[in-house]
Amino acid sequence: MKEKLILYLKGVAMGAADVVPGVSGGTIAFISGIYETLLSSIQAFDKQAIKMLLQLEIKNFWQKINGNFLLTLLAGIGTSIISLAKLVTWLLEHQPVLIWSFFFGLVVASAITVAKKIQKWDATLAILGLSGAIIAYWITVATPAETPDALWFVFFSGAIAICAMILPGISGSFILLLLKKYHYILSALTSFKIDVIITFIVGAIFGLLSFSRVLKYLLHRFHDATIVVLTGFMVGSLNAVYPWKIVVQTYTDRHGIEKPLIRQNVSPFEYESLTHQPAYIGWAILLAILGVFLVFFLEHYSEKFSTRAK
Repeated sequence: MKEKLILYLKGVAMGAADVVPGVSGGTIAFISGIYETLLSSIQAFDKQAIKMLLQLEIKNFWQKINGNFLLTLLAGIGTSIISLAKLVTWLLEHQPVLIWSFFFGLVVASAITVAKKIQKWDATLAILGLSGAIIAYWITVATPAETPDALWFVFFSGAIAICAMILPGISGSFILLLLKKYHYILSALTSFKIDVIITFIVGAIFGLLSFSRVLKYLLHRFHDATIVVLTGFMVGSLNAVYPWKIVVQTYTDRHGIEKPLIRQNVSPFEYESLTHQPAYIGWAILLAILGVFLVFFLEHYSEKFSTRAK
């Protein structure tokens, strides 16, 4: 029960991260020591597993896909996403500086934690890491495009977002934000739009089953190179979670509502001057430190728990 409870709480943490643009649930899985187990379990959904399921060999199917692990983890993720969707949306709207400061600390500590997994640095790895940082940074500054609400695009969004969600350092929620589907999906969750939710989930399952095999192969054959690119992704994505931003361009959606399109990072003092809102510098620093502490604590506890298990 203790193991299941800890796994459930890791799922809750992953779900909370996945709700946030700029923070990756894959990062939480990585630093909590369940990342490769998660990939292996997902990869177990193959032709043999489907055949077992069709032949009603439920016990064998469940064992093959590591069902107890997946069910417990998904229960935590689902609980967190459903319960936090409204809260995170409210915080992002009413207390953006404080919530982004906390997320900034989480991403900084996550990048350091993942980088420690690299066994040996060299010039090639440094170039790969820099490339990953540049790509992630470019994603964060890319201008979101207006996209359709059709179910086929919801399916596509789910497939792309889930690939990002299982990558440490790349936020599936931020990809949804770029695709202009973040608030749309959150609204579907809070208002229980079943057709949108099911379509998104099916797209996510499709993307997950396809991409997990590629990622597992890369981690097995090119471990350090893969890890350093993921570290670069995290460093580059820090731009997305910088706390003090101002809106420099807006757009009007199809319902006639004006919404932010492009934000620009500014200093805390510029933020106060331009927005006439408090910068909360002291609280921001404290919350960033808290985010760093939580990641390092989770890493330490996970390593300690893994050592005891052995």
